[in-house]
Amino acid sequence: EVQLQASGGGLVQAGGSRRLSCGAPGFNVDDYAIGWFRQAPGKEREGVSCISSADGSTYYADSVKGRFTISSDNAKNTVYMQMNSLKPEDTAVYYCAAPKLCGSSWLRALVAWGQGTQVTVSS
Repeated sequence: EVQLQASGGGLVQAGGSRRLSCGAPGFNVDDYAIGWFRQAPGKEREGVSCISSADGSTYYADSVKGRFTISSDNAKNTVYMQMNSLKPEDTAVYYCAAPKLCGSSWLRALVAWGQGTQVTVSS
């Protein structure tokens, strides 16, 4: 099974920024929609962002709109998520995944995913 590697997490001060990366050897991110979801302790998984391979359109959860930006770099076969103006409530394990399509319910149909990376935002 292919696992998408999420990396770039760490400890960040509130108001700070962090950039996460997603990819896997032999997995062409340009052939798939790629999304990020997160899960905090005691909470349901939340789809954070998604980028469509078809037209590059993006999806963002309301909680991160205006603060997070998902993008892809085909030359590096990597999808990024830039996170700005981080808040303590953004603290979670962040996972990247490949859904069939981006949309409000994209977590329900995943082709591949990985172990995730911890992002901790201190207050």
